Amino acid sequence: MSAEDEEQLEAQLKQLLRSVSERLSNAPSPQSAEEILLHLEETDRNFHNYEFVKYLRHYVENSLGSVVDEEIRKLTSGDGQPVNSGHDTLIHSVISGSRASEEYQKMMQTLKATMMTVAESLISRFEEDHLKKEEMQHSLYADECLDSDSSFNQSYAFIRQEQLQALAEKLDASQPKEVRKKALQALCCAPPSDVLCCENWTHLRQNLCAMLIEPNTDLSDNILQFFAKSFSSSPLNVTREIYTTLAKSVESIFLSLQLSLTSFSTGLDINRPEISSLLKQMRLMNDFQKEVTAFWIRHPEKFMEEIIESTFSLLCLHWESRSHVQEKVLQPIYFLALLDVEAAWFKKWMHGSYSRTVVLRLLQSKYKSLIEAAVQQSILLLETDQDSTHLQSEKQHRAGQRSIYTAKELQYALVVHSLSILGKLLLYTNGRKLFPIRVPTRKDPVSLTDLVVVLITIMYQYPEPLCSDISFTDSLSPSGLVMSALWIMSERTKCADECLHQLAVIETLLAPVIALLRDKQATLKSPESTLPLIADVLARMVNTDRGLALFLYERNLLVAQAERTSAAHVVVQFTLKLLDDELSLLGQADTPRVLCGAFIFVCRQMYNTCEGLQVLRPYGLHKAASAAWRKTSLLSERVLTPGNGNNPGMSSTQEMPHMLMWEETLLDSLLNFAATPKGLLLLQQTGALQECVSHMFSRFSKKMQVSRCEKFGYGVMVTQVAATGAGMTALHRSGFVRVLVLELWSALECGSEDGRVVRPKSTPLDPIDGSCFKDVIDRLISVNSAAKIHSLFHYEQSHIFGLRLLSVLCSSLDSFLLLESQYNICSMLLQSQRENVADQDASDGSCIIDNLSVERNHVLVRVALVGGPCERRLPPRALQEGDDPYPWPMFSSYPPPSCYILHPPNPQHYPLELEMSAFLTSPQTTRTEENWIEMCGRLYRRVMTSGHNAMSGTVLADLVEKVVVHLSKSSAECVFPPPQHKEQETSVEDVVLSPVENLGMNICLRYGHFLQLLQGDAASSLTLLMKHVKIFLSRQRVQPSSELLVQLEEYPGHDWLASTVFLLMAGNWRRCLSVLVKLSSLLSSALIWPARTHASVVVTVQLAESGIPPVYWSTAHYVEMLLKAELPLVHSAFRMSGFTPSQMCLHWLTQCFWNFLDWPEICHYVCTCVLLGPDYQVYTCLSLFKHLQPDLLERTQSCELQVFLKEEPIKGFKFCDYLEFMEVLERRYRNIVLTDMKTIGHPTE
Repeated sequence: MSAEDEEQLEAQLKQLLRSVSERLSNAPSPQSAEEILLHLEETDRNFHNYEFVKYLRHYVENSLGSVVDEEIRKLTSGDGQPVNSGHDTLIHSVISGSRASEEYQKMMQTLKATMMTVAESLISRFEEDHLKKEEMQHSLYADECLDSDSSFNQSYAFIRQEQLQALAEKLDASQPKEVRKKALQALCCAPPSDVLCCENWTHLRQNLCAMLIEPNTDLSDNILQFFAKSFSSSPLNVTREIYTTLAKSVESIFLSLQLSLTSFSTGLDINRPEISSLLKQMRLMNDFQKEVTAFWIRHPEKFMEEIIESTFSLLCLHWESRSHVQEKVLQPIYFLALLDVEAAWFKKWMHGSYSRTVVLRLLQSKYKSLIEAAVQQSILLLETDQDSTHLQSEKQHRAGQRSIYTAKELQYALVVHSLSILGKLLLYTNGRKLFPIRVPTRKDPVSLTDLVVVLITIMYQYPEPLCSDISFTDSLSPSGLVMSALWIMSERTKCADECLHQLAVIETLLAPVIALLRDKQATLKSPESTLPLIADVLARMVNTDRGLALFLYERNLLVAQAERTSAAHVVVQFTLKLLDDELSLLGQADTPRVLCGAFIFVCRQMYNTCEGLQVLRPYGLHKAASAAWRKTSLLSERVLTPGNGNNPGMSSTQEMPHMLMWEETLLDSLLNFAATPKGLLLLQQTGALQECVSHMFSRFSKKMQVSRCEKFGYGVMVTQVAATGAGMTALHRSGFVRVLVLELWSALECGSEDGRVVRPKSTPLDPIDGSCFKDVIDRLISVNSAAKIHSLFHYEQSHIFGLRLLSVLCSSLDSFLLLESQYNICSMLLQSQRENVADQDASDGSCIIDNLSVERNHVLVRVALVGGPCERRLPPRALQEGDDPYPWPMFSSYPPPSCYILHPPNPQHYPLELEMSAFLTSPQTTRTEENWIEMCGRLYRRVMTSGHNAMSGTVLADLVEKVVVHLSKSSAECVFPPPQHKEQETSVEDVVLSPVENLGMNICLRYGHFLQLLQGDAASSLTLLMKHVKIFLSRQRVQPSSELLVQLEEYPGHDWLASTVFLLMAGNWRRCLSVLVKLSSLLSSALIWPARTHASVVVTVQLAESGIPPVYWSTAHYVEMLLKAELPLVHSAFRMSGFTPSQMCLHWLTQCFWNFLDWPEICHYVCTCVLLGPDYQVYTCLSLFKHLQPDLLERTQSCELQVFLKEEPIKGFKFCDYLEFMEVLERRYRNIVLTDMKTIGHPTE
């Protein structure tokens, strides 16, 4: 480098360091300072404007430009490996290839050597300058200090009262200039506290103020030097006096000069002596304003109040005295705006409650004119319609020093300052209480809503061109200022409700959209720039509960003559037109993708909620987004793989990154349908589920957040997807499950040490054994040989985790049946218990009590016994203190000891139950089916809410049978065609039951015998029933064509509803079969009987082949929807945990609450849903969550929510206690829930 180049680079580096010097000096350690510099691009909005950064960018472009171009050419022309996974992968590939090049290595070596030279030179010059400065200060103060022998002779000197009196006399205006100058220099050497405490301070202050007004800059500079030292080294009671003195001085200068904007025809020259002096004084005041907040809380409030009031008094000076010419007067606030354009001083004062209270009180009582001025400036900007070319002058000023500012530039600096004040003020309740505000140019007072409308209109009037990132705006442009204010408002619930969630605001935001929908030209200067900003504000508004409700349900927007609709309908219609390229009025034939993506994001914030999807579903947005994605995907494939050997043109190569980004945007939008159960069904039916899950896995593996409005990660979405067979298939193919298993293995076996010499290798995930990975089953659960034990570094830790995982898996009875049928886990656990003894030859066979044997004992009891909280006792997992740490007996063969079995009390018969029995046995005379059902329902409610525990099983069995018979005779209730099936079916003997079904029947028989409901040859009766059910259900199944259904042609689990009815009918299979056949024609069968609708012809072929049961996309969907409204704390707990209520509901309902509720409550559940309606299934789940709410909130805090819900029975729940709550829910939501359930055959229409 030449000497000139080195000097220029040194100056650029010095500029960068000076700009961040304040942040570096506040860093607690060198490491923290280094972190600040490393992350400067993320935290400093001016990063790319620094000359040093421009130099680095230019240097890198010259050194690596050709290398990067060559890498892009290789990747986009097909010479290298094909890139198929999007824009992020393309960038990563280009960066990796460039960093591996020789040019990169050479560039880094050269750059490092250059910067070392510059840094050493900078350090040496700094040391020289520092020494010179110290020598100069020493020589300056040595002559003036009155006590040269003092150890403080380089800074302050001791001074006596007589000397201060003499200095005060020498500072009188009648004294010659040189005398006063020497007196000032001596005063600067004295401690400010001594000066302020002297008897002559009043006279001294008058002389100092008089000298500040004089045109002599040397004297005023010395005074400011004294004030600056006072601010930096004195307590607040001293600095307060200095600050108020300075404020009064500035006020006197303004009153005496009477400056006017019109007098500066060529601009305000800040080098003019009087202007320079004023700026210096206000600069000192502004610095103090920003620093004083750090320590004024430690002092009496009156000190702070004096500082704030003196500031407001100065800023309101001309607004009070010369309001009739206020637009022409150059007020103090213009200078403050020029020095602190974004009002950092006011933001700091409003940050803490201690100072904010005083600020707002003074504004309300005395200085409301300051806020009136700020509002007036905003209105003037809108009404004057200024040319936006001068609005960037402040940004240009940062790049180089300026000395002249035009009147328009001063006015705009004041506008920026005013908008910054208003934006901060509106965030607080008492700040909003200052409105409405009266301003001279408006007849009516300006309300909060009026002000927000003005701000939005300013954004329309001064559009800012956007880069690819919609969240970027220039902080000093009108659009940037407005957007910053609106963003902050949207993040505060109360502020958003009062300021943004108002009809006038939404009308203003959507007016251009409605105009375009009506084929009219939008009243915007630049629709392409402004419409994405509108969409961003709408998305932030709809991200709140109040905003979402306003968008979905308030039909107040006038879209045509006498036609009103809601904001949601306007947005989704506009989005569909954008996706279909039907809006040519935007100025170009091809709609900008950024605009389309922005409005899809608004819709996405709605349809990723249950209530939002309910409103948007009829528009088929998922189909339009899917079609656009397929079209874009096809175009990108053509660009990547050109045909006939023709390379793509330059335009195609340049378009490729934008196309890949657009493809990712559409995939991300489709993926967000998976946030709700019904949305997942819509996504699955688009055929893009696999691609969306792969996209989610890509973002998840890079630890990217869901969106800028989403506070939590992908946990909820993954849980929703994993609740279905199609979703689990997609998760497995994407590699998501593989990564989870490998991370689990690494956490258990590899620990946190990175330098292990030997690592245990996990079994390869391919091939798979059934649906369980060998890593988990074979290595962590089925640890039944010495070889497996020795293969684990942490045998006990890993095996305990495997057993805990097994316990959670077995909480699902269908999962247990699958594991038992394939792995015989019960025999394996019993054998491990038999081997875990101290003496193999001992006759008593006492088992060793350790963590593993205790965990195995818990699992064995869990899988061996069936029952609710009052029917079985699960042994604890923890040892207790005392002589007998584990009093629970362990066993190595079935059946388990009787101590684990609880015997509930025998039910008693009550008068109302006898009344129900009499009603059921009474002959039906003239009553219609509908009247009978209505009367039965009223009596059932009366019996259940009478305060008694429950009805007996006999009465409930008669109730279910009679209700099903009556409902099946009503054509209005029979939504499905009744199956043609008879008891004398000849093919029943040829039916073969699966191992899962056989094991499920064994569980049913054990439970029935425990409940004393079964007698005689119940096993053959249950077998015969299951075969009959299998026959008539299989005859109503579609012919499988999807890969998923080919694997699962039959219902994959056990029919728990059929088993429940079998026990309810006391083992009478004929009676049970009759009830099930009649039940299959009713709507309730589609929800309480999952096997009924599995791949059934009663729904559409597409729905049948999806493998997603209606109990998930209907019942569980509405549980999530109503949970948010009825139990918001529970809803929030699920959101924070990443677990979903829908998956737990699917778990409960699929196995008909077995192992979660006691038998009487299970019977009440079936009776309630059959008699009162299938929507009571939703209300039952909500009642359960309401009952569990305290436990759920507690378990969320300890990160145990999912395990608690899956493993623990629901203790203390009684249907009779919650039936009234269910009736309230019915009155509120039946019109929505039941109406939608009746369309179960065509849910997407």
